[in-house]
Amino acid sequence: MFWLELLIIFLLIFFGARVGDVFMGLLGGVGVAIFVFIFHVQPASPPVDVMLIILGVVLAASALQSSSGLNFLVHVAEKLLHKSPKNITIVAPVICWLFTFLSGTGHVVYSLLPIINKLAIDSGIRPERPISNSIIASQQAITCSPVSAATAAMLGLMAPLGVGLGTILSIAIPATLLGVIVSALLTLRKGKELAEDPEYLRRLAEGLVESAPEEQPEKKATPKGAKASVVLFLLAVLSIVILGLFPDLRPSWTVDGVTTVLTMAHTIEIIMLVCASLIIIICRPAIETILNGTIFRAGALAMVCAFGLAWMSNTFIGGQTEFIQEHVAAVVNSQPWMLAVIMFIVAALTTSQGATTLIMIPIAIGLDLPAYIIVGAWMAVNANFFLPVSAQCLAAISFDTAGTTKIGRFVLNHSFMLPGMINIVVSVVTATLIGNVLI
Repeated sequence: MFWLELLIIFLLIFFGARVGDVFMGLLGGVGVAIFVFIFHVQPASPPVDVMLIILGVVLAASALQSSSGLNFLVHVAEKLLHKSPKNITIVAPVICWLFTFLSGTGHVVYSLLPIINKLAIDSGIRPERPISNSIIASQQAITCSPVSAATAAMLGLMAPLGVGLGTILSIAIPATLLGVIVSALLTLRKGKELAEDPEYLRRLAEGLVESAPEEQPEKKATPKGAKASVVLFLLAVLSIVILGLFPDLRPSWTVDGVTTVLTMAHTIEIIMLVCASLIIIICRPAIETILNGTIFRAGALAMVCAFGLAWMSNTFIGGQTEFIQEHVAAVVNSQPWMLAVIMFIVAALTTSQGATTLIMIPIAIGLDLPAYIIVGAWMAVNANFFLPVSAQCLAAISFDTAGTTKIGRFVLNHSFMLPGMINIVVSVVTATLIGNVLI
């Protein structure tokens, strides 16, 4: 029965991934229905805390976007990129990692791609190198940003094991950043040099590529309230990190001799709601735009996935606890690398860090794996580059006017494969080693 139910989960994931978007989360509910009504498994409780954390984070990030704070961050990143165009292959991925880490969304990379492409061409650098690394870096940062949906889900799921936000960030930040830097260094000479690339030379001859250097971007007027919204958002992020690192700073209550400390789930929810409210009060964005932006839509999708997928995984684990403890746990514990491989495969199918987190982390916890193994393997959820069909990969290909960023003849030999695999391997190994010390 265990293997049959597991097969059903993977079939639902595969079918959901083919249709995509909200359908994947809805199929999680179908999985719960199958387990409950056909196999008579007692349903687990829906992951309410995970959903509310995501909602709080998304509301604050949407308020930031509506106040033009996200555009202001992009403009700052643009100025930083122009400071060192000759080192664009290393500088661009690090900047994309940093700004995704701060904002909790990879959306910032879209606005930077044309700039990265132009600076690379003007510097005689193959655009594929900085562009492909920047795409991977913007995804790597999702698993270390304290305000991303994936990290919110991870925190909600790992909290019962005593693994808090401070521990997760202490592992994920150095692991992902090291992966970004190592990948950039190892791909400094990837592909033909721009002046020797036949596709670029063809486009240049046909006038499809501008070869003249571009001046520094003209100073744009910063919308009123944009800077203030960024400051408020970053203060909220900093508050969450500090309260996660120092639990004694959080309020506590003693009832009948039992002391209860404010959980990090509730802490994040409160701070993010306050942050969103202050942005609206001080920065005065158009209130109707908050629920209509791209960030809120992505967050709503993450909540639907949390509702369906995490509920399905928890129900499956709850119904198979005895079998898992007797047969499966020993195998995976003896070969812990298998968890990272399975997470990578699921992430490649779902193309979503959040969805993969919600599916796989409850299963990993049910296998009674050490917490440091779970956190280390979690770095493998950044595998949405493997099949180059994600919006980020397609956008990168279209923005490379030199034609160097592309999908190969055999599909999997695409521009993102090498930097993506380097990032995954380095971050998984690093996170596992750090986690073994900290947890």
